[in-house]
Order: sequence, then structure tokens, then C-alpha cells
Amino acid sequence: MAHISEERLVEMTSDMIRIKSYYGVPNQETGVAKYVKSIFDANDILCYLKEVDDGRCNVIATLESGKPGKTIMFNCHIDTVEPNGWEEAFEPKIVDGKLYGRGSIDDKGPLACVIEAMLAIKSTGALEKGKIVLTGVLDEERNSIGTIDVVESKILTDAVVIAESTNFEIQTCQRGLEWLKFHFIDKAVHGCLQREGINAISKAVKFCTVLDEKLIPEFYAKTHPVLKEATINYGVIHGGTQLSIVAGECDVYVDTRFLPYQDYNEVLGKFQAVLDDLAAKDPEFKCEMSVSEAAALKDGYLHLSFETPLDHPVVTSLQTAIETATEEEAKIGYMPSWTDGGLARYGLEYPTVILGPYGDNAHNKDEFIPVDQLTKAALINALVAVDFCHS
Repeated sequence: MAHISEERLVEMTSDMIRIKSYYGVPNQETGVAKYVKSIFDANDILCYLKEVDDGRCNVIATLESGKPGKTIMFNCHIDTVEPNGWEEAFEPKIVDGKLYGRGSIDDKGPLACVIEAMLAIKSTGALEKGKIVLTGVLDEERNSIGTIDVVESKILTDAVVIAESTNFEIQTCQRGLEWLKFHFIDKAVHGCLQREGINAISKAVKFCTVLDEKLIPEFYAKTHPVLKEATINYGVIHGGTQLSIVAGECDVYVDTRFLPYQDYNEVLGKFQAVLDDLAAKDPEFKCEMSVSEAAALKDGYLHLSFETPLDHPVVTSLQTAIETATEEEAKIGYMPSWTDGGLARYGLEYPTVILGPYGDNAHNKDEFIPVDQLTKAALINALVAVDFCHS
């Protein structure tokens, strides 16, 4: 703890909040990447920038012991969402012990905690075996091309810690995800000639009814000891052009979350079977299913689930680190949303966990991280890194 500075943690987090890195900013994340590199350069820790997409860069830092041991990778994203109407989003401030600003908890605060852990380990010479790698990645909030580049660069590691807000709960698994678009195509006519048309909205309603009555209960019946259940939600419907015309087209967007033991193609096949059954019963039923462009990853990649055994060394090392740093029993849980942790499966089946401090209002106005969480998270990161690399 003597080598972990709350003042420096607040300074690093605040500096990164000031550097805008949301979609639409030129070279979006590269300003943050250069800032991170400058810190490691000043402390003689190997660091480099990797251009991934038209001036947008990942930042990769490595702290080596020089002796054989395990490697642990901390993965943090350096992009944020837009300010979304928050006028002071990039003006960090501390109020009642909370550091406010866009990215404070998602994900610049957790990133600062990994940097500080590496600085503390370097200062103390505590790393006697193995290697620590930080991958500061771009584009996590959209198409995850930063972590995909890490996977394709074949940066070898024995475990991955995704640094996201978990309130120090060790999240050992997450569901897979897919956003599907169902495009219903029928016959538009003037509303006064309704019987001569085919209403796409009506067909979409039939589809949603089958989801409610059959497929959603079937998915809820899929259970998991940690992740609980698989889910389906139809969240957006667009149909028709105006009130006086029978709707010739309608789009339904569905969010589905599936469990580690569910095969991706089998999941999509369940939806296709519903469409095929409705078409067999109704010759006028026409629908095309596709992956929503908003969720599409690079060709060859999917939003897969992951699951790490509870007795894996990275989990047990984290349990010890958390109990040492917080003097509370470590908790095991799951990530309810999707993170880049699902992409670790495209490497060498890297064991992956998600772990980070408490914070609130990510993506919303008044996003914050409590200042005292910064030092706790930095200490936990340092302890787990040394313990895991030495094990």
C-alpha cells in the first residue's frame, strides 16, 4: 500500500476522463493510448501502441520478471460512450468522495487501477516470476475490434482479467449474445382496401405470440448454476408507413442471451424453426432473419459465452487478493451483460474472469467511481498478479 497512491490514481483517472474517446472523435481512442504509454515510458515499463484501424490504436504494456512463471493479462477498454447530453462529462470533479466523469467507472477508472498496480509491483520488485500484460483496447463499446486484434496478435497468457465494474465480485462467466432482426414482408395497400393487402405487423404479432407462448418459456427452462437462465427479449418493433396504409413491412429486433452449453447455431435454429412452422401454416407468412448490423462483429467472430471453473488458479488467487484487500469474503457471480471476455475463447481458450471496483451510472449522466475504490482495486490487481504469476 505504501507504493499505491490515491492522489496518482485520481490524477490518472481524471486526465483520461478529459481525453474524449467516444465514437466520432478523430482517432477516437489514440489520445488515451498515448497518455497511458507516457506513464509507462516514464517508469521504464515496456509499452507500445498498435494501430488497429485508421489511426486508432491499442496500447500494450508488459512487466516481465525475467524468470519463468505464469502470465496474467488485464484487458481494459479505452473507449467510452458518448456524453449523451451530459454537459460536464469531460470535466472530472470529486463530490462527497465520488469522482464524476464519462469513463470514470467504464472503463478509465479500472484502467488506472491496473496501471497503478503495475507501477507498485515495479517499485517493490515483487514480481519474481512470470509476466504481467495490460491490453488497453479500442472499440469495446461497438464492435470489439481492439480485443479481436489482441486475439489475432496471439499475445499468449495463462489467464485474462477483464477490468470492468463488478463491485469486487469475481464474475466467472457470462452469457453469449446475439441481436437478431426479423424482417416481415407483405403487401401494402390503402387502408380502405384492407382485405386486398397483407399486413406485415399482423404477421409480426403472430411471431411475437409464439415467442411468448413457446420459445421464451423454453429458453427460461435452460438453467445454469451461476448464470441462472437463458433469455429472449423483443425490444424494438418498426412497422408501417402511415395510418391509412396496410403495413407492407415490419421489423422486429430480438435480443437473445444463451448459456455456455448452448450451441450458437442451435440457438438460431430455434428461431428459424418458429418461422418455418408459421410459414407452413400460413402461405402469406414471409419473414427474413438476419443478425442486426448493430451487433455484427468482424467476420468469423461471434458474441460467445464463457465460463471459467471456480477452482481455477486465477479465481482462487482473486479470492485471496480480495479478502486481503477488503477484509471481506470474496463473492462469485456472473456478468449480466456482454463484455470482450467472450472473445478470449478465440485465443487459446484463455481462462477469463471479470473483476473491478464499484461505480454507478455507466453510460448515463453522473457516472462516477468512489475514490476509495481506486486504491482497493489497485491493491487487488497487484496481489492477484503477483500471486498468480508465482503459482
